[in-house]
Amino acid sequence: MQLEIQLWKEQLVPYQLAVKELVVKFEDMISQYKQAGLYSPIEQVEGRVKTLSSILEKARKKGIPIEEATERLEDIAGIRLICQFVEDIPEVVREIKGRTDMEVDSEIDYISHTKPSGYRSYHLVVRYTVQTIYGVQTIPVEIQIRTLAMNFWAVIEHSLQYKYKGNMPEHIKKRLIASAQATVDLDYEMSQIREEVRAAQQMFKEKANLVADILGNLQALYRSENKDAIANIQSEFYYLYEHGTMDELEAFCRQLDVVAARRNVQKIQ
Repeated sequence: MQLEIQLWKEQLVPYQLAVKELVVKFEDMISQYKQAGLYSPIEQVEGRVKTLSSILEKARKKGIPIEEATERLEDIAGIRLICQFVEDIPEVVREIKGRTDMEVDSEIDYISHTKPSGYRSYHLVVRYTVQTIYGVQTIPVEIQIRTLAMNFWAVIEHSLQYKYKGNMPEHIKKRLIASAQATVDLDYEMSQIREEVRAAQQMFKEKANLVADILGNLQALYRSENKDAIANIQSEFYYLYEHGTMDELEAFCRQLDVVAARRNVQKIQ
């Protein structure tokens, strides 16, 4: 038995490697959007490899001999991409299809075609190649793309399915279906104010970057200037931060840049 478990662990190594690499790649995609000052259609990235017990249970349910599980199950390795808005999901799908480091094998749109339970998500199965000590191996990876609302509902539903082992009480099923409709309504309402939300987020990001620039100059000047003078400048900054407009903060930042340039001090990043 111990030998069999060890063999299974070895079989799962490529799946673990694939998940690690893909999580890094999708997180890097988010970073590239932000560094370019653009809105990222991906908000969060999650990854997991099914546990051995989950693989055994899935194989049993599907009537798959355990020795064929890694060949026939396509969701042993899983990536979940979470978006803010429903409109972001098609963009993420297009980006995945345009990549050269993975190939889309199949897709199912559970958003346009919601499951009877109320489950909504967009599923892609991609073929992804990893390099192991035993050579190159191409494996299936399931990518689920959801909104925050869809994901919240799906996590709760999964927990209840696990608890009741497929025999969920009827009154709980009805409540889940009702709550699923609530997530549909929430996604719709968020879509209606999508541009306002994105504008607010962009403003917050711009203010954060502006404040970082100001604090970098203040720290640099603190090392070379009269401490009382810097204290007065800091007080002005704190007041503008609390009560000023973005235009006033930007003007203050420009003035501070001029002072720093005159003093020949290097802004602290």
